[in-house]
Amino acid sequence: MKRFALPVAVAAVVTGCARPDIGPEPSLAPRAAEAIDPRVAIPSEVPMGSVDAALAGRLAALIGEARAAEPGFAARLGESERVAASAGAAGSEGWIAAQQSLSKLIEQHGVTTRVAADIDELAATRLKAQRWLAPADREAISRAAGDVAAISNAQDAAIARLRDRLGR
Repeated sequence: MKRFALPVAVAAVVTGCARPDIGPEPSLAPRAAEAIDPRVAIPSEVPMGSVDAALAGRLAALIGEARAAEPGFAARLGESERVAASAGAAGSEGWIAAQQSLSKLIEQHGVTTRVAADIDELAATRLKAQRWLAPADREAISRAAGDVAAISNAQDAAIARLRDRLGR
């Protein structure tokens, strides 16, 4: 048994020292990224550029739709408040008329919520098609969504006040 131990040990040592041919050694020359000075400041503001004209036009039209629907909402709100003020107990004829008027007001509010959804869809469609939004486009979409949200939030608050008044 000892006769075979020495040749096996020598073969193991020799095989362990051999290495497969793995190609040329990697270069130790400086790489391009190593030439960048890490102390160079990164700009804090991204250049905005200009808003895509088609996008700006579409956003302006959508904001215009929301603003154009405001007088209709205000008219229905006045009518709903008048009817709600004279509504009787829950289930009475006056209460039912107030509920119907509130439903018409909510329907009018749908114009604003549809515009908000259209702005979201416009942003999502552009993002899907282009895989990104230019900073100026993203800012324009955000401003338009904020403008419509302000209108929608005011209308939501008015609807909530009427619902509370009617006990619903």
